[in-house]
Amino acid sequence: MTVGDAIQRYLLYVKTERRMSPATYTVYESELNAFAAFLNGQGIDNVEDIIPQVPRMWQMQCAEQGKAPRSILRMLSSLRGWCRYCRRMGWIHVDFMAKTVSPKCPKSLPVFFREHDAEQIYNQQLFPDTFEGCRDQLILQLLYETGMRRGELVMLCIDAIDVGSATIKVLGKRNKERYIPIENELLQNILHYITLRNELPCEDNRLIVGVNGKPCTGSQIYSVVRKYMSFANADKISPHVFRHSFATHILNQGGDIIAIKELLGHSSLAATEVYTHVSREHLKEAYNHAHPRAGGNGKSQK
Repeated sequence: MTVGDAIQRYLLYVKTERRMSPATYTVYESELNAFAAFLNGQGIDNVEDIIPQVPRMWQMQCAEQGKAPRSILRMLSSLRGWCRYCRRMGWIHVDFMAKTVSPKCPKSLPVFFREHDAEQIYNQQLFPDTFEGCRDQLILQLLYETGMRRGELVMLCIDAIDVGSATIKVLGKRNKERYIPIENELLQNILHYITLRNELPCEDNRLIVGVNGKPCTGSQIYSVVRKYMSFANADKISPHVFRHSFATHILNQGGDIIAIKELLGHSSLAATEVYTHVSREHLKEAYNHAHPRAGGNGKSQK
């Protein structure tokens, strides 16, 4: 089996059988094709010719090129999945990933903005009185009040809005559906926006569109976030920071971790539990800032 054919068979498998999200599929495709190019440079055309030393050589090359440990970790994960598939299909009999050790990545807590920063999203004066202004504000409100991923927002359709139950049906990773409740003000903002949207020559049923009626891309949503959230107290502003903020703010207000898991669409609780660490850091910061015995503003005088 040639390397190229084995990769294409695997990509078809993860797309149809594992129902991988389009964004994750694109990452897998890019990383596996990069590895295929490396193999071609080594004169390796068939998967059975890949020996355990080869992925290790590629890992070292990536590190020399300055790729971050987390990026290398993700690439090795893609390779391991492909290797397991090749063994299951009987194309190889040796685990060529056996001698490849994943790099250690420093643990980092999710970045989020403060609750008072979120109030700016509801400042009507911040947004122009145009279709684009209405749409941009709705984008920010949907990201913050639902915690959905950027790709999920891009693919969100009008018929996913259930006015009667005040919920949004979100299609997450591996086509897993989840229902997110929304408050009345957001629902009314959605309905107002849809009225404006229906005046455009829209191509399909996608909710978030441009003035030309074409669905907005992930890059356009990212640009909206950068445009309006530059004031927020966060090291990095992106649509995913809204997702982190959504979970952190609910947890800070006493929300149940299991409920947050379901709202975020996580497959395991371990992915959600990171927000408990964020919440603890938030409490620790508040304590150190305010408690008189912790060096805060009200520190007692002897």
